[in-house]
Amino acid sequence: MAAQQDYYEILGVKKDASASELKSAYRKLALKWHPDKNKSAEAEKKFKEINESYEILSDSKKREAYDQFGHSAFTPGGQAPPGAGPFGGFGGFQGTQTHRQGPFTYTYTTRGNGGSPFEGADFADPFQIFEQFFGAASPFGQTARVPHVSISIDFIEAYKGVEKTVSLGGRKHKIKIPAGVDDGSRIQFSNFLITINVRPHKVFQRDGEDVFVEIKVPLLAAMTGGNLKVPTLEGDTTIRVRPATQPGTTLRLSGKGMPRLHGRGRGDFYIRLGIDIPDYKNLTSEQKKALENLKKKKS
Repeated sequence: MAAQQDYYEILGVKKDASASELKSAYRKLALKWHPDKNKSAEAEKKFKEINESYEILSDSKKREAYDQFGHSAFTPGGQAPPGAGPFGGFGGFQGTQTHRQGPFTYTYTTRGNGGSPFEGADFADPFQIFEQFFGAASPFGQTARVPHVSISIDFIEAYKGVEKTVSLGGRKHKIKIPAGVDDGSRIQFSNFLITINVRPHKVFQRDGEDVFVEIKVPLLAAMTGGNLKVPTLEGDTTIRVRPATQPGTTLRLSGKGMPRLHGRGRGDFYIRLGIDIPDYKNLTSEQKKALENLKKKKS
């Protein structure tokens, strides 16, 4: 049996090629040898070799196994590292597999170790590659494209959830946006896709399900302690500031952040304290005298 050609040689790259170099080489060769574009007798064979090479080398774990064990890492009974598939490799079996990418569900058939020729190719959706192959729309027809609209909502609407009306194809649709949705989230409805844009809040900042707010504490309250009104997602609340509070002190209100979109409970709400130091020029004579007395006591 003839020896299998090296995956790096098939893609025409060096063994230390970066992920971007691998991707660039794959795209160029895939477009050149796709059987629907290239009618030569060897096109189908070359296209399969290109896909198999990229499927292995674009995956860091598979690439590491290949660099160490060669093709034997992906053949039945071959030598493979722990965690490899039950056939000696990372999926050396035949069958039909269904994948979901974005709003699309697509199916492909594998032979041997071959994976999806589109997997990891960084297309916005798996149908885009056909536009490059054919220079036209997807051969799957118009049903391959899901209508897409974008809407903007306020930060508090994202926190509480909101019902909106969108117009699509001359028709109006009422949609319910769940509490906890984040900026850039995509939601699939019955026959269309919506991207949610959340407008920034002038006070609150978000990090995942956690929310942060920056609050300035008056100098006297920071020194002697006191009560401080703080805005939260549920309205103003009062917190107790301890004496000798330092700048950068952070308080956590557990479970008072954003709702978890795909789970139960909520994130946390963090209050970062700064010190509001007044301009000395604007102090009254009594205030200046008090500061001078304090300075003398400390010295």
